[in-house]
Amino acid sequence: MQAKDFGDSFHWGVSSAAYQTEGAHNLDGKGLSIWDDFVRQKGKVYQNQHANVSCDFYHRYPEDIAILKTLGIKHFRFSISWSRIFPAGIGKVNQKGLDFYKKVIETCLAHDITPWITLYHWDLPLALSKRGGWMNRDIIRWFGEYVDLCSRKLGDRVKYWMVLNEPLVFTGAGYFLGIHAPGKQGLLPFLSTVHHAAMCQAEGGRILKSNCPDAEIGTTFSCTLVEPHQAVQRDIEASKRTDALLNRLFIEPSLGLGYPVDYFHALRRIEKYMRADDEVALKFDFDFIGLQNYTREIIRHSCFTPYIHARPVGAEQRNVPTNLMKWEVYPESIYQTLKLFYQRYSLDKIIITENGAAFDDAWHNGKIDDSQRQLYLKQYIAQCLRAKQEGVPLAGYFVWTLTDNFEWAEGYKPPFGLVHVDLTTQKRTIKESGQWYGRFIRKVQ
Repeated sequence: MQAKDFGDSFHWGVSSAAYQTEGAHNLDGKGLSIWDDFVRQKGKVYQNQHANVSCDFYHRYPEDIAILKTLGIKHFRFSISWSRIFPAGIGKVNQKGLDFYKKVIETCLAHDITPWITLYHWDLPLALSKRGGWMNRDIIRWFGEYVDLCSRKLGDRVKYWMVLNEPLVFTGAGYFLGIHAPGKQGLLPFLSTVHHAAMCQAEGGRILKSNCPDAEIGTTFSCTLVEPHQAVQRDIEASKRTDALLNRLFIEPSLGLGYPVDYFHALRRIEKYMRADDEVALKFDFDFIGLQNYTREIIRHSCFTPYIHARPVGAEQRNVPTNLMKWEVYPESIYQTLKLFYQRYSLDKIIITENGAAFDDAWHNGKIDDSQRQLYLKQYIAQCLRAKQEGVPLAGYFVWTLTDNFEWAEGYKPPFGLVHVDLTTQKRTIKESGQWYGRFIRKVQ
């Protein structure tokens, strides 16, 4: 396998997120986000860690972008912190925040690196959360104001935009399970946020297209290969409900198919939050769909799991290879996911906007041997090539992530980066996987 097998126009990149890397959580006029607040609550994050400084990308972005240049990585996906632009979520603009992203974009372009911007990667302004956040329908207007400003002020330099990052995760973990910010729990908070996020997904796309007609606009979905534990009807039906939740919930409304209520009946309660013409407003024709795959889930029927009546059979129970997140390492999952989404929805353009793994990294003579991550990337990229050769319109692949960073509720425990960051000195060390990825993609450039 060689990078050139994917074609000369294939986009090879890395992905990152504002809250996880930037630090400077209260500098230069930035307002607090829900994650700035969530990490202050004891017991919510591993060892009560936080991202107040993290990788300090806010001050060290020239160094990190230079590393991209060194490795030959020509596509950099990063997100904008909403509360750095609008400290109160709406209203007064923080010019210093806007200037920061202009400088990041200009530095990328100066190094011949293409910026790909994600508008929302989970860090809602705290001021808006206090007004209901994603549970408040007014967020469609709030989000629209934010998207409008970003696209008008930055759109002349940015061709590629993504509206939301993994909406199922920030709605499910943040408003149903309560394990992510803002820590809400319950079916009704979840359903209201799902509908409002799906509405914002389409509205954000429309605003971007209006302000940046020549841009390529997408959004990203967390996608997991779902298979039944046994070939029995109860497990098969449980896996279908799980698939509806994990893989269909946000893409189908955007395609004009509505919510997958026939597969997951508890979703019928979402109608409580819908108004006339919402079904039409949910639809937007994205230029590309970003899929983010890491693993697969094996599902069995469970009478005791409310609403979905299904539960995963853990990878450790099945005695299969895992990473530090206890996720199964199953390279074929990305192939099967790509094939499934293409065949199910006849998508015109797909980009893997995240794929990667957390493993223990070993230091040897000042170098970081992360052979497990290197093997993981090779195997998953090979499965991407397999899908592309079978007709899937795959146009890009982005590794998660450039630098080890704050991984939400897991804190800094699981390292995903191609580059190690010493959080005490902020020294960057490129891992063997990063060196390999650079060599691999440079052969086609």
